[in-house]
Amino acid sequence: MPKKGGKHAEMGKEMQAQCKRAKAEADCSLSVMSFENPDSLFRSLISPIKQETFFRAYWEQKPLLVQRNDPLLAAYYQSLFQLSDLKELCIQGLYYGRDINICRCVNGKKKVLNKEGRVNYMQLKKDFDQKKATIQFHQPQRFKEELWKIQEKLECYFGSLVGSNVYITPQGSQGLPPHYDDVEVFILQLEGEKHWRLYKPTLHLAREYNVEPEHRIGSPTHEFILKPGDLLYFPRGTIHQADTPLGISYSTHVTISTYQNNSWGDFLLDTIPGLVFETAKEDVMLRTSIPRQLLMQVDIGDSTKKLSSLLRRLADRLENARELRSSDMKKDFIMNRLPPCLGCDSDHLTPGGKLPKIDSKIRLQFRDHAIITVEPDQENSVSMNYGTLGLGVGSVR
Repeated sequence: MPKKGGKHAEMGKEMQAQCKRAKAEADCSLSVMSFENPDSLFRSLISPIKQETFFRAYWEQKPLLVQRNDPLLAAYYQSLFQLSDLKELCIQGLYYGRDINICRCVNGKKKVLNKEGRVNYMQLKKDFDQKKATIQFHQPQRFKEELWKIQEKLECYFGSLVGSNVYITPQGSQGLPPHYDDVEVFILQLEGEKHWRLYKPTLHLAREYNVEPEHRIGSPTHEFILKPGDLLYFPRGTIHQADTPLGISYSTHVTISTYQNNSWGDFLLDTIPGLVFETAKEDVMLRTSIPRQLLMQVDIGDSTKKLSSLLRRLADRLENARELRSSDMKKDFIMNRLPPCLGCDSDHLTPGGKLPKIDSKIRLQFRDHAIITVEPDQENSVSMNYGTLGLGVGSVR
């Protein structure tokens, strides 16, 4: 697993120790997720709901609650992250803001109680017990291999970045005020119980995070208790709030999120500039000058017909060419996604055999982590093509 700080030798020893612990944990608990491929992983995540049903009836449309009452699932979910994990992680070195936020909902507002610098476990536990503060742990897959495996497979499945946060809330407390997010959300309840209330969106499929005051959101459309092994999904824009009921010592859940800035609008913003640039090389209408002083005018109503005509020409070109090339979205996904989870077995990345030749056939070991594009070679005057291979970290040999 990725780790930070220390000399190379010390880091190597820590990595080996952590790998041994992870292997021991894996041996002790039977995984109820199917990691055979991304498709099987998602099927096992939303089981017993079928994929076809999920995307037809729920995805971007309405919440889905799966209450399982399955001891095997409850035990597996608990192994993903626990409150007791924090003590050892604090010893390894965690920092406020970067790794952990502590907060509490007070009078409908989020109150952040972070200290400065490195997290002290005793102080963290004191804030948790006495101030009833929620612990928000950022990107736990950095320390938990099973979460890494889940998120890496989900990134392959969705073709979009997948993030996660763990929330640990003491009894009779609430960490965040009612709000909505700009991501598709999957909640896995790990420990204890959490009381959830969901509300009708004020902005369907929202593009940004926002807090909603109580007087605006009305009555909940859904209200329920999540228990270990349960799953909750809701689309971006769904207003929600959650608290740990009295009598439950604390609640731990992991929020897995995806599809941030991954809409058709985002895709068009990413691809249209390239389409305009390429079309202007061949279409003289796009190379003609704009009217004099157009940039100085507030009202450009007289030019809208011309703009509409040019947009139709772009649409015609796109329909005939059937090509719309991504500029930044694809690059961002490839560069920032999680690498394949190989555990402690580095042999997967060790080259073997003879070096390949120009006419050799190459097998991509991690096909879901590679994108191949063919573009003109800008360095040679002779027109020829070459393959550009976009890779995640350690994705191919």
